[in-house]
Amino acid sequence: MFELFKALGFGLVVILPLANPLTTVALFLGLSGHMSSAERNQTSFRASVYVVIIMMVAWYAGQLVMDTFGISIPGLRIAGGLIVAFIGFRMLFPAPKGHEAPEVESKTHEIQNEQETDIAFVPLAMPSTAGPGTIAMIISSASTLRHSDTFAPWIIAVAPPLLFIIVGVILWASLRSSGAVMRIVGKGGIEAISRLMGFLLVCMGVQFIINGVLEIISTWHG
Repeated sequence: MFELFKALGFGLVVILPLANPLTTVALFLGLSGHMSSAERNQTSFRASVYVVIIMMVAWYAGQLVMDTFGISIPGLRIAGGLIVAFIGFRMLFPAPKGHEAPEVESKTHEIQNEQETDIAFVPLAMPSTAGPGTIAMIISSASTLRHSDTFAPWIIAVAPPLLFIIVGVILWASLRSSGAVMRIVGKGGIEAISRLMGFLLVCMGVQFIINGVLEIISTWHG
């Protein structure tokens, strides 16, 4: 049992800095300013469930999926970087509210409603929490641990699902606490956080792309 707790502790130390729930909370604050409390709670729960599912798929089938579709780790990083940068640009330069014409206003409300239903998976679960770095680490750890004697086979079978559920619970608790933060900072503060997070997401996306390109270059030279 001690070995199981040791494996879980080691996994949390590795995953939490990559998943970084606090970054997801700040992103959630920037995207959920127009949501009701019930909608925020529902989105928080769905995002946490999605994170657990994504991590499970990455652990059990990640390498198989990447091999089947010919996806490399650098390709995963670059694709994730493009998604993050695109979301960041939309937060940094939000679309006009659409007061000029009823048709535009109607379309704007439609897009906003779509964003309300979509933010649980993209960008909260992926790529904010279960991003390219987290997925790449899980896939590489899965292939390494299955061929090593570091932990007993039963621990390798039991620890990953427990670890991913713990990460999901931590994310859920963090997102649920964002309501208190929202009440404190107000609508103007949320707008400022949204712009700031947009800029940071653009920077993160560019960095993901740079890391992917550097990995490709190092592979060619290797």
